[in-house]
Amino acid sequence: MINGRTRLHVVVNGNMTGQRYIDEVLLPHVRLFRGAVGDKFVFMDDNAVCHRTLAVQDCLDSEGIQRLVWPTRSPDLNPIENVWDALGRQVAGRSYPPTNRNTLICALTDEWDKLREQLLDNVVQSMVRRVECCITLHGGHIPY
Repeated sequence: MINGRTRLHVVVNGNMTGQRYIDEVLLPHVRLFRGAVGDKFVFMDDNAVCHRTLAVQDCLDSEGIQRLVWPTRSPDLNPIENVWDALGRQVAGRSYPPTNRNTLICALTDEWDKLREQLLDNVVQSMVRRVECCITLHGGHIPY
C-alpha cells in the first residue's frame, strides 16, 4: 500500500490455510487498510489456493472488501512479485547468509524493514501501466 506497510508475516507452523489467512492477514491488517482508505479500496492478493476459499470470499464480502479480479498465474501483473525479488536479493547479499530457519526468518524480517519505501510505492503505482500493457498485448506477457 502506498505510504505504508505491515510487518512481514512469516508462516512458521504448518501451512497457510484459508482460515489462517482470514485470522492472521485479512482481519488484523487488510480490514484496517480498507477502513482507512474507504470505498475506493481494492484488495489484490496473489491468487494462492488458500486465498480462494469460500470462507475467505465470505470474509471479504462481510467486511465490504472488493478484491481485484485478475488471471491466475500472471505474476507480471502482481507488483508484490517485484518486492519478493528485491527482498530475496537483499537476503542473498548479506555478509552472513542464513544457515537455518531461524536465521532466515531474522534475515527476512530485518531486510523487509530496510526495503526503501520508494521501491514499495513504485511497484504499487506501476499497476496502471501493467494493466494497460496487458490489455494492449491482449493478455500476453508484459515486460515487468
